[in-house]
Amino acid sequence: MSKQFDVLVIGGGPGGYVAAIRAAQLGFSAACCESNPYADPKGEPRLGGTCLNVGCIPSKALLHTSHLFEEANHSFEAQGIKVGKATIDVPVMKGRKDTVVTQLTSGIKGLFKKNKVTLLNGHGSFVGKEGDLWKVKVGAEEVLAKQVIIATGSKARHLPGVAVDQKIVMDNEGALNQESVPKKLAIIGAGVIGLEMGSVWRRVGAEVTVLEALPDFLGAADQDVAKEALKLFTKQGLDIHCGVKIGEIKTSKKGVSIAYETKDGKAEKLEADRLIVSIGRVPNTDGLNAEAVGLKLTERGMVEVDGHCQTNLPGVWAVGDVVRGPMLAHKAMEEAVMVAELMAGQAGHCNFDTIPFVIYTSPEIAWVGKTEQQLKAEGIAYKAGKIPFLANGRALGMGDPSGFVKMLACAQTDRILGVHIIGANASELISEAVVAMEFGGASEDLARICHAHPTLSEAVHEAALACDKRPLHF
Repeated sequence: MSKQFDVLVIGGGPGGYVAAIRAAQLGFSAACCESNPYADPKGEPRLGGTCLNVGCIPSKALLHTSHLFEEANHSFEAQGIKVGKATIDVPVMKGRKDTVVTQLTSGIKGLFKKNKVTLLNGHGSFVGKEGDLWKVKVGAEEVLAKQVIIATGSKARHLPGVAVDQKIVMDNEGALNQESVPKKLAIIGAGVIGLEMGSVWRRVGAEVTVLEALPDFLGAADQDVAKEALKLFTKQGLDIHCGVKIGEIKTSKKGVSIAYETKDGKAEKLEADRLIVSIGRVPNTDGLNAEAVGLKLTERGMVEVDGHCQTNLPGVWAVGDVVRGPMLAHKAMEEAVMVAELMAGQAGHCNFDTIPFVIYTSPEIAWVGKTEQQLKAEGIAYKAGKIPFLANGRALGMGDPSGFVKMLACAQTDRILGVHIIGANASELISEAVVAMEFGGASEDLARICHAHPTLSEAVHEAALACDKRPLHF
C-alpha cells in the first residue's frame, strides 16, 4: 500500500525543507523527498539544496577565510599587529567549509525529526491522480498526497559547446572546490557568483579577470552603488571588463584560452589556468514529468504560478528558484511559509517589493526596493539621502570606511522607496530598511529612532536625516 501524506514536498532545498517544516507545524502530515547526495560520503541525500551544499553557505565560509587572510597580510600591521607573512592552506580552508556545510545539512534532518517530517530518498516525479490524491513516484515507490509543493530549485547555466569538468572549466560547484590557488583565473559573468568567487580566489593569490557581456556593471543595482563597487573592486585587483562578446573557448589539461571582443570592437584573447562560468541559473523541472499531469511551464522552463505560488493544477504549488522572481534562498523560504499557511486557511504573505538583495564581497553590497534609475524611469518624484561611511565613527574605528548608505523616499509622502548600501556589514544593516518598508515606513520614522553609538547603523539613521537635508554628522 502506498504511503499517504497531507503534503508532499519535492526538493529539500531552502524552499522545500522550510515548506515541509511549516506544514508539519500547522498540523499536516508532511513528507519531503530529496535525491541529490551532494558528495555525501555515504551517498545519502543531503538536505539544504544548492544553497547549503554548493552555494550560499560554503561560499560565505570561503569568503570569511579569504577575508581574514587578506586582513592578515594587508591590514593587521596598520593596527599594530605583526604576524609576518601569512600563507593559505587550501585543503584546510576547504575542510573548514565542508565542516560548516555538514553541520547545517545534518541539522535539517534533526529539524525534520523534531517536527515529524518524513524524509523520502528519491527524486519526485508526477504519475497522475488517484481519486482526490496526487500520485508521485519517489525513487522506486509511489506516494500519495493531498497537496504537492514543487521546490526543485535551479542549476547552473552552462555555455553551449563548453564542457564543464569542474577542474579546468567550473560552475559554482567547481569554484568552491578548487584544490589549489590558480595563478590566473578567468570568470565569465560579473554577477553575484562571479564577484564572490572572484573575490575569494583573488584574495588568496590568483590573478582574476572577469568578463561580462552586459554593457553596465551590476546593472540591477543602484547606479551609485555599481559605480562605487567597480572602483573599489578594480582597486583591489579584480580586472573587470563589461560589454564583451565571448568568442571561441579552447580548453586543454593545462588551461583555457578565451577569445573575446571588447565593448569598442577590439579582438582580445585571455589565457588562464582555470575558468569559472557564472552566467545565471536555470530551473530544475526536467524530471517532474510535468506533461503527464498537464502542469504548465513557462518558455524558460519555470513552473507557472499565480501570486500565491499556486500552479494551474488544484492542490499543486511551486516555490523558490523553480518559479518567477529572484533566485534567492530567502525568497524561497518566504514563499514556502506562505504556501503552507495558505493551505491551512491562513493569510500567507510574501512581499516581493521588500525582498533584500545581497552580494557578500568586501565591501558588501545590499539593497531593497527601487533604484534611483527605476524611479526616474517610472516618473516618481523622490528625495535622496546619502551618507558615506567615512563619516561614521565605528567604520573608521574598524579601519573599513569605504562605501555609503543611500536612502530614497517619496517626495510627497516621505515613504521609503529604496535603500542601497555598500560597505562593511551591509548584509546585516539592510534588515532595518526591510522592516521599515514592509510596514510602509517613512524616512522620518527611521530619523526619529535612536540608534546606538558608535555603530554602523548610525549611517542608516544619518541617511534618513539626509532625506530631509538635516544630517548631523556629515
